[in-house]
Amino acid sequence: MNILLIGSGGREHALALALSRSKELENLYAAPANPGILQVAKLAPISINDHNAIAEFCKDKHIDFVVIGPEQPLEAGLSDSLRSNGIVVFGPSKQAAMLETSKSFAKEFMVRHNIPTASFKRFTAIQQTQAIEYVHQHHLPVVIKADGLAAGKGVIVAETIFDAESAIKDILGGAFGSAGAEVVVEDFLKGEEASIFAICDGTNFLTLAPAQDHKRVFDGDKGKNTGGMGAFAPAAIVTDDVLKKVKERIITPTLSGMTEEGAPFIGCLFVGLMIDNGDPSVVEFNCRFGDPETQAVLSITDGDFADLFFSAALGLLHPGAITNIYNGYACNVVLASGGYPDTYKTGYPIAGISEAEETGVTVFHAGTKIESSTLVTNGGRVLGVCGKGETLSEAIKNAYNGVNFIKFTDEYHRTDIGHKSL
Repeated sequence: MNILLIGSGGREHALALALSRSKELENLYAAPANPGILQVAKLAPISINDHNAIAEFCKDKHIDFVVIGPEQPLEAGLSDSLRSNGIVVFGPSKQAAMLETSKSFAKEFMVRHNIPTASFKRFTAIQQTQAIEYVHQHHLPVVIKADGLAAGKGVIVAETIFDAESAIKDILGGAFGSAGAEVVVEDFLKGEEASIFAICDGTNFLTLAPAQDHKRVFDGDKGKNTGGMGAFAPAAIVTDDVLKKVKERIITPTLSGMTEEGAPFIGCLFVGLMIDNGDPSVVEFNCRFGDPETQAVLSITDGDFADLFFSAALGLLHPGAITNIYNGYACNVVLASGGYPDTYKTGYPIAGISEAEETGVTVFHAGTKIESSTLVTNGGRVLGVCGKGETLSEAIKNAYNGVNFIKFTDEYHRTDIGHKSL
């Protein structure tokens, strides 16, 4: 089996490692990749924005199917372009991906299909005054979201009216570019967050180990939202009863609703949850695997992911491809560039990865590149250090033991990933 993986982050490194273990794999290609991915895959020298070039590459290399990691190519309709060329794709269509690419679409979809989520109102740029008047009448805290893709940073939990006003003005004023053409104002949901990945073939699905992400940049869940500073799996808050409710009340009606609306969902449906007294509500949908949760989830899952993804892409999900949903625990700690998620410098040499991996952790590359034969930083989130263990405490200890070996200028990480679950 020949596979092309699209993406270059820590999530894609985790997907590449999982796919590389398939007994059916002949060749794994990746574009644009990163130095970690290229340890297990061959570079596909194509632009992920050039749909025709990707299709031609697939035909030339006899690619059996394509796995799309990040959300941007999905929003750009890469799945549709490849399918129109007869190429099998694990990833939703542009229309189905609107569950992530438009918060307004997702919220209105959930209302139409009676899926539990927070109450909301949406406002355009010319309605900024009305949006501000609305939050003045709203109880606090209130959640302000940019409608479109904002790399996980377009969500502000406003504790004060001043914060709410500032968030609305920033989003509608262009702080997130075209993603801020509209703003969604939501009720604040109480409870504990969790993430569920459902592998979907349009009708059927298989859920993987539940995870918990840590979005805020500083310890104790303080500071700005980021793309994620670390994650662990499985998350104890997702009990068997909670998972049953998620499947019945959220995933099943989502898949049937998307089919009814002419956009069957094929790929990974990421369900961001808030769980309050055992009742789950949707905080957000994503149309792909999450980062940094994927690194933790796939580290403890046994099975053949090439078989699983290919069967889902064909509309014939093969749940038996996964032999164990989770085996033990995993904790993934993100090492970031100082200043992230705002401004930061790159190009700093990275040392200690080999020494860290000798302790048993897996180091996932996210924002790295090779410069003059040296591995250097090339992003806000640079690496993910993932430790495993028979207990969550052991996984956390092993992850941070690995973290201690890795050094680069301005390196920053949270020191409390997973602690809230202990």
